Amino acid sequence: MRAKPKQQMRIWAMLCHFSALLGWILLVFLVFLGIPLYLPLNLLAPLLIWRFKKTQYPWIDLQGKESLNFQLTLTFYTFIVIVISLVLVLTSFSLAVTSNGSVNEIKNTLDSLLIVLMSFILFKLALQSFVVTLAAIKAYKGEHYRYPFTIRVLR
Repeated sequence: MRAKPKQQMRIWAMLCHFSALLGWILLVFLVFLGIPLYLPLNLLAPLLIWRFKKTQYPWIDLQGKESLNFQLTLTFYTFIVIVISLVLVLTSFSLAVTSNGSVNEIKNTLDSLLIVLMSFILFKLALQSFVVTLAAIKAYKGEHYRYPFTIRVLR
């Protein structure tokens, strides 16, 4: 009878990791649809799981904090990339306009920057998917996984 709660605990811990990934995928899907929305959807589901299950299971407390720390770090890094991208776009656009560039030159500059930014986002999502999947599998097996390059906000 004791094995069922243990498995249930591991499933909730695994969901702490996978639910964040679903938030990122939903966010990218909304952006590709043309909805320029940046809400940290990746934080919502892990936060809810961690908040409501952490007192019930210490393993979920540990895994939830790890998942949330990683997602907070990714959100911070993504915000930095967005700011840098906006600066690059505005700088490129202003240089193209002030150098009397044609409409096609301006369009090509902006298209190139958009392609670079989208490539970065897709690469980030692929790498993140791999790391989150690894963490989720380890959490389900009952093994602890520490995300690399993570700022530890929750201790």
